[in-house]
Amino acid sequence: MDTLSEFVFPPPASAFVNVMTVVSSAIVAVVGLSEARGKHLKYSKFWSSNNANTDRKSFNLSAKLGMLVAYIPAFLAGVVSLWLFPSEDRRILLLKSALVLHFFKRNLEVLFLHKYSSKMAVDSVITISFSYFSSTAIMIYTQHLSQGLLREPPIDLKSIGVGLFLIGIIGNFYHHYLLSQTRKQGETSYKIPKGGLFSLIICPHYLFEIIEFFGFAFISQTIYSLFFAFATALYLSGRSYATRKWYVSKFEDFPIHVKALLPFVF
Repeated sequence: MDTLSEFVFPPPASAFVNVMTVVSSAIVAVVGLSEARGKHLKYSKFWSSNNANTDRKSFNLSAKLGMLVAYIPAFLAGVVSLWLFPSEDRRILLLKSALVLHFFKRNLEVLFLHKYSSKMAVDSVITISFSYFSSTAIMIYTQHLSQGLLREPPIDLKSIGVGLFLIGIIGNFYHHYLLSQTRKQGETSYKIPKGGLFSLIICPHYLFEIIEFFGFAFISQTIYSLFFAFATALYLSGRSYATRKWYVSKFEDFPIHVKALLPFVF
């Protein structure tokens, strides 16, 4: 803990934040393990492949509407926090701006970039939306509480955090663009994506998203943001593992050297 205290703020005097640091991170990590074991949130290719076996009485949304509902509350949480508290510490401003930009990009991608051919179950929409909204709101709230403490971490990681965030958001967008090019207008079948890091891993967009979340953690330097970044990495690792397994099962010509998330490793 002495070493950790060099890099992060002390835990704030808030039972809510301290409990949510453990609970929310644990839930996200457990969902990631469930993804790896084959129990998926009901969207994307996993929904398409299992739709025939799911409860037909469940209420579904179009994937585009579902993803907007998933992202907009978190985006609004960031925008409202900027509006309510405009003149603040540089660290808080950087964190809130990065979160707003992250979800603004996601909404633009949903509206103008991604091609959808499936549905989303409402329970999955609610789960994803609540997770993004609550983590964004708590991350910002925790930062406010931390700024009231007597000292900042001796080692300042804000600049590194901004660098990680920029690398993550640019890399994520680039590989989302490549994914959007795998299917022509009107096509609904999945294809093996190519270009960029797709030659080495099947989920480079997830890798760069993990980098983004560690960018948030380094900008923030709170225990909550750090725990949530690790939990997000576990979730996306599980999702990546399941994605590679799905591609291997669907395409006989899937290149065996292409890993899930980390080139040559995993």
